[in-house]
Amino acid sequence: MLKQWFTNKKIVILIVLLIIGGCSMWFVNHNQMFYHDTIAKVTKVATDKPQKQVDTFKNKDQVTQQKLTLHILNGNKKGQDITIKNEYSDSQAADQKYKVNDQIFVKLHHYDGKLGGTIQGFKRDYVLVFLAWIVVCLLMMSMAFKGSMALLSVILNAVLFIFAVKLDLHWQGNHVMAIFGTLAVVFSVLTLLLVLGPSKRMLATLGATILGTGISILISLAVFALTHEKGIYYESMEYVTQVPRPLFLAETLLGSLGAVMDESTDIVATLFELKSIDPNISRGQLFLSGRKVGQSIMGPLVNVLFLIFMTDTFISTLLYIKNGNSWGYTFAMNMSLGTVQSLISGIGIVLAIPVASGLAALLLGRRQSV
Repeated sequence: MLKQWFTNKKIVILIVLLIIGGCSMWFVNHNQMFYHDTIAKVTKVATDKPQKQVDTFKNKDQVTQQKLTLHILNGNKKGQDITIKNEYSDSQAADQKYKVNDQIFVKLHHYDGKLGGTIQGFKRDYVLVFLAWIVVCLLMMSMAFKGSMALLSVILNAVLFIFAVKLDLHWQGNHVMAIFGTLAVVFSVLTLLLVLGPSKRMLATLGATILGTGISILISLAVFALTHEKGIYYESMEYVTQVPRPLFLAETLLGSLGAVMDESTDIVATLFELKSIDPNISRGQLFLSGRKVGQSIMGPLVNVLFLIFMTDTFISTLLYIKNGNSWGYTFAMNMSLGTVQSLISGIGIVLAIPVASGLAALLLGRRQSV
């Protein structure tokens, strides 16, 4: 079995991926010259004795002073050594402990005629590149051509997303829903074309994705209008520099799109496989089968969305509670928007079941081949 999986083609692909991975990791560890910001490497660390601290809410922590010797790796000060003090807590909620060989961003300045600096944070590109390389390896080794198409769709979608953000900034947030609504449609078409190809399976999945997502957003807007959006605190959105409501709706649209596309793909793929096994299966039977498939995956998918939401707010929720805030205030200012987004995505997931089943059944009919 293992010998069948490791074919000559896959062995060649694996060797190429290993070479690419090794070269990529070497590059990101020596690419300081391409950065405008100053990067330095920690060459020596001297650590003081930890000091205990207790705040007004009886939260206990320990703060430790570090004396870091840094070697500058780029810029006009390249090759020079500087000494910087760093303070970190055991919780490391808003600070960081550094060790020898860490590469960090530094803002240089002069103090009393001596060169010094302020730490800006870790240089993390090698971590991102390593994780991306693992994803590429798994896709290429397990799915070959389809994996490469899935990877290509992610790259193209990322480029389109960056373009949409730049367009939104250029128009100063005046056409947020138009930009990201169009982007959602383009995302769907591009992704499904690359992954499924131009086929009836792609059309059924695309139709179910767009209809399920669109109807869920329209239902949410109707509910917002009836309730006058009471209990929705847009001011709790962090770092928003333009009108928050359209950004929230655009964020919800893209989040719901992913969940609905996932479910629609599963349902349509299952029905097409059923048709290939039994060419004489009727449209009614296909529709009922699609409903059963949707009902079986709906629960886990909704729970996945809930767990993602809980993970996203877990740390900030603890900080709110630990600093004397009530559960009601914590939920309103930290969790309410995420809950609304999860509910809207849940509506899309439920709607996608009959829509995907119906479209697949209509397209397949009683044809003798798939």
